[in-house]
Amino acid sequence: HGMEIVALEILRELQQRQSDHQYAVFVKDDVDHGCLEESKKVSINILKDAPFPIWEQSSLPIAVNNSNADILHCTSNTAPLFSKLPTIVTIHDLIYMESLNFSGSIYQNFGNIYRRLIVPRIARKASIILTVSEYEKQVIVKRLKLREDKVRVIYNGVNSQFRQIEDKALLEEFRNKHDLPEKFLLHFANTAPKKNTLGVLRAFSLYSSSVPKPLPLVLTDCSRTHICDLLNQINAPGLIDQIKILDYIEFSNIPYLLNLATLFLYPSHRESFGMPLIEAMACGVPVITSNTSALPEIAGGAACMIDPKDPAEMCQHIIALLSNNELYQNKKALGLKNSERFSWKIAAEKTIDVYNELAVTKQTTKYYNYKPANLLSA
Repeated sequence: HGMEIVALEILRELQQRQSDHQYAVFVKDDVDHGCLEESKKVSINILKDAPFPIWEQSSLPIAVNNSNADILHCTSNTAPLFSKLPTIVTIHDLIYMESLNFSGSIYQNFGNIYRRLIVPRIARKASIILTVSEYEKQVIVKRLKLREDKVRVIYNGVNSQFRQIEDKALLEEFRNKHDLPEKFLLHFANTAPKKNTLGVLRAFSLYSSSVPKPLPLVLTDCSRTHICDLLNQINAPGLIDQIKILDYIEFSNIPYLLNLATLFLYPSHRESFGMPLIEAMACGVPVITSNTSALPEIAGGAACMIDPKDPAEMCQHIIALLSNNELYQNKKALGLKNSERFSWKIAAEKTIDVYNELAVTKQTTKYYNYKPANLLSA
């Protein structure tokens, strides 16, 4: 998931950077073995398994306080309340502070409650807070009543695997494996209302009834039952025949899917960054996204911007991009250029700058803590 990807990408870059720092990663014993390898710069310390709040508030601070660490960096919104070390906390967003409902799983619901309790206290205690966009910085400063200079922005990057793939044989192999159409609209569907899958289906319904030969819609991350329920809500149950719902796609295979897509629809109601936006651009697919939250900042003028609450506007942009090749190619080129702004190398270098700011000796050991994806879902 997003927060774990950010932590891993930066750690991998830190392994490559020239510095005297040593990094130790503290993790709970879980299923994600092998996602990061030890090196001369990075050691991995596996602490005894426990429910995440107990692990973070008890096991982690005991281990860190008994170490020779100089700085603690917690990368997934929360941190131990009783660590003795100067602490850096990456707060990716405050969405869980803005509303509270219990429509998610037990883990998701408990995780949101935990974050609502911990994050305001941690934000006051932390030496420095990192976040991923100027938009989210202002949200954090205002909501948590912090000084602006305490919150620093470090943009996420784009993994090098997200690129235009020239090997047509590999693309066709992926297309045939998943029985994908020749051309299609792509949306990463989700049960979370903020991802606006219902809005995409409303726009797709309008689009399908507006043109003689509409492209099919390909969805990921949702069950057929859920999509059928949403289609029933908008009185368009027959639209399921024009929709392809994919099973789970591994992260390493998403670039193939994006390269094959004709358009990428990302009309979220609320994002602190929106990594799929720049990943799609890096793969050369034009993007339709929202004019809300951090998305205009990250899109950088390279996407078609819409009101996510207006399916008719989304439909108009779909038709415009598919009927105007000059506009299509322009947005493709702008997207490729915009994606170059986002680099994990730059993110790691800026992270080191923050470490240096807090370092108390020339030889400094930094301690990382990142949250397993299957424990508390963001």
